[in-house]
Order: sequence, then C-alpha cells, then structure tokens
Amino acid sequence: MVEMPMIAKGTDELYLLAGMTNRHGLVAGATGTGKTVTLQVMAEALSSIGVPVFAADVKGDLSGISQPGKSSPKFDERVKSLGLGEWSFSGCPVTFWDVFGKEGHPVRSTVSEMGPLLFSRILNLNETQAGVLTLVFKIADDSGLLLLDMKDLQAMLQHVSEHAKEYQSSYGNISAASIGAIQRGLVTLGQEGGDQFFGEPALNIEDLLQTDGSGKGVVNILAADKLLQSPQLYATFLLWLMSELFEKLPEIGDQEKPKLVFFFDEAHLLFNDLPSVLQSRIEQVVRLIRSKGVGVFFVTQNPIDVPDTVLGQLGNRVQHALRAFSPKDQKAVKAAAQTFRENPKLNVEQVITQMGVGEALVSFLDVKGIPGVVERAMVCPPHSQIGPITPEQRAAIIKSSVVAGVYETPVDRESAYERLKGKVVASTVSAAPAPGGAGAGTVPEGHDGGWLGSAGSVLGGVLGGGGTRRGDTVVQAMVKSAARTMGSTVGREIIRGVLGSLLGGNTSRRR
Repeated sequence: MVEMPMIAKGTDELYLLAGMTNRHGLVAGATGTGKTVTLQVMAEALSSIGVPVFAADVKGDLSGISQPGKSSPKFDERVKSLGLGEWSFSGCPVTFWDVFGKEGHPVRSTVSEMGPLLFSRILNLNETQAGVLTLVFKIADDSGLLLLDMKDLQAMLQHVSEHAKEYQSSYGNISAASIGAIQRGLVTLGQEGGDQFFGEPALNIEDLLQTDGSGKGVVNILAADKLLQSPQLYATFLLWLMSELFEKLPEIGDQEKPKLVFFFDEAHLLFNDLPSVLQSRIEQVVRLIRSKGVGVFFVTQNPIDVPDTVLGQLGNRVQHALRAFSPKDQKAVKAAAQTFRENPKLNVEQVITQMGVGEALVSFLDVKGIPGVVERAMVCPPHSQIGPITPEQRAAIIKSSVVAGVYETPVDRESAYERLKGKVVASTVSAAPAPGGAGAGTVPEGHDGGWLGSAGSVLGGVLGGGGTRRGDTVVQAMVKSAARTMGSTVGREIIRGVLGSLLGGNTSRRR
C-alpha cells in the first residue's frame, strides 16, 4: 500500500492507510478539542501522496493549509514531545470554492440536477408538498422544459398552478396550497443565496480531482461560514455533491489510494429531521461510493449525531474529548466508548472525558480492513499554517487557480422561464431548399433533431483540441454544462444524481 505520513502517536505510531480511506471515517469531539487540526493533518497527508481532498471550511480556519506553517515555542514543544525530529513547513495546493462566489470560485448546480427529493429537503416541505413538487418536475420533463435556475422553477410552478385542471387527468390533483407553500419557500431560499447557487455553468466534478505539477493532490476548500447560516442548504448541497460524485465517477473497486476524500464537517446538520426515505438513500450512497474510489469522513461533535447504520460503515475513527456534564452527555460518552475495538490497557469511557486539546482516541483500519485496537494518542502538528489566511492571500490563490475564469460569469440560456414567458421566439421551419442546396436538412430549434442533432458539431467546434481547464472560455463552460444536461435528459426524463438513479425503478415516486 501507498505510505502516508504519520497522523498521531501514542504507544505506537499511527498511520491512516491510503488503501483503506475509501472505507470512510469519523472525526468527533467537543468544540475546541482539535477536530479542525486533525482534519488538516489528514488532508495534508492525503495531498502529499497525490489524493485530492474536498472539505467545507465552516470557520475559515482551514484556509491556512495553503501556506507553510511557522515555528513557535508551543509548536516546537509538541514536535519534541512526539519525537518527530527536525520539522519542515509546507503548504498544499488549494482551490477555493464558494456558493456565493465571494471567497472562492462560484459553485453552481442546476435545479434539474438537484431534483425534487433534495429540493424538498432544502425547502423543508411536508409529504404532500413534496409530492406536488415532484409532479412539477415531471411535467417539466414531459414538456421538454429545462429547469436550470430559480426563475425557471418559479415560472414552472406558476404555469402548473394556472393549468392545474388540465394536468389533473394525467398527473393527479395539484394542490394550490402546496404550490403556494413551495413558492414561499423559494422566496426565502432566494434571499439565502439560492439565486446564486442554481444556474450555469454547473460544477464539473472532474475539477475536484486535480493534482498540481509536483503530483500533490489539490485540497478543495468550500467557504462555508456564510453558507452555514442556512443549515438546510449547506447539508443538502454537500449531500448533492456526494451524490454527484457517486453517479459521475466510474467503478474502480479498491485501489492503492482513493480518487478523492470528502470531509463532511458539521455532519449532524445532514441528519437533523431527516426524512426516512432520504436517510436510506444516504446510507446506500455511503455504502456504495467506496467502489468509486471516494472516501467520506464525517466530522461532528458527537458520534451519536450519526445514525447507527451509517456509523457502522465508518472504519477509521479519531475521537477527541467529550464533555459529560449532563445525563445525556454521559450516555453519549458511553455510546462513543463502545464503538471502539477494546484495549485491555485503556478505560476508554474514562479517558474520553479527560483528554486535552490535540489528544484523541484513535483506531485506524489495518491492511486487512480490521479496526485497530484503540489507542490514546497525540495528533501530529500540521506542516501548514494553523488558522486563516489573509484576504490578499486568498485573492491571489483564486486568481492563479486552474479554474479561474471558468465559473465566474453566469450563463442564462433558453430554458423554462424563457419558453413559458414567451421571451424567446421559437424558430420556424423555413421553406425546403433544393436538394443538396444550402441549409438542406435543417431542423428548427426546439425540435429534438435540432437540439440533440447539433450537439456533436457544437461540442466538436467549441471543445475540440482538448484544451486545459484554465483555457476554457465562458462559452465552453456553458456548452459542457449543456452537454451534461442533454446527456441526462435522454427521452425527456432527467435523471437527477444518484438519488434519482436509485429511485429510477420506483415510478410512484417519480410520478
């Protein structure tokens, strides 16, 4: 297996095995116990062996991974106490992302890619309202109307509401009250930043799988401090991203090292008030995504924040200190202690409340995939800077990124809003030209022949030459985004991420 730098040191040196990181993991502990630094050390180790990382930066502290660290008396004491010898400082290659486009490159998804199930989660819809939203998506599919941004969905809701009686015989009852609830939810979502997140060019998952010129994996950092103010949007966005990785990446099985490791910080937000149908899909994604070469690490305050069915799939564990001030806390401590492989020399339940900052109970999988005996250990210090970088440093990194200029300019092409509002006049069929004459075989836009038939020439002309991501123009980014949408609308039935794929055989849910 590929060797990784040491993560922690107790009685023994503790290493996270690269080939076992796709078996997933958990980093838990109370606020201020060192979870972010542990995440940083793991991300550094993965980057050093060429594995890209994606992590949400909920406090802004993780941005320091892009810069070399600095010596200090406290830092030097930690290095000496662990017997790490002479210590070198270095940063990691980093790409910054931001749903709002302020602290990093914009991250967008189309409404269709997100799909009705996840949209219902964002809007906190009840079962009836979610069913109506599913019908709206289905009507859009059947009508060939693309749902790309928020105004597309708003226009579609208005259209369905105005023609509810006409659709009733084919699709069932459409409640005006439910339509109204969805519309109100969309207004709130727009105020929280939904208008910026939904649209094109949509994120190309391949842009998260980059390495730099020296072979180090790029650490993709999502600026999430503002996004976290809308917890439903934050959790659903990360779930969507994990689902997209599952759907888009090919099956590769177990490899010497993963294609990507995904750190899901504030993981408890994902599981709060989660509908059972969505929880079962999350469990399935976590179980199956390892075959795509993706490791998922949940970062949260307490292991009981994660459902048992998911927790049982997290083989690599780092448990920082927990507090036991109340009966509920004491129950959580006992539950956390029972998740480790027993160490006869260690009273885990007692130790878990006594550890200092940077200390942790650690159990990593061995080469056979068996959890190691839990050890009390000190997490190694990072080679990179602890704490946030300056706005000037961030701006310089964003400007020099390989994806600079690819996502910055939004594209608004013809979709449901324009079609329904009549702002785009559909092309009409011209008089048939003489055989072999100019324009022979022309099909008007809006017909499948013109839309799909021209795709080859458009993609060939715009994308030909296999340019680098840095060389992509706004038009190229738009066409690539359009190509992904076309590929997912074959037969006018949009498959929305892995959640849509897994539900594909259940027509009652797709209506």
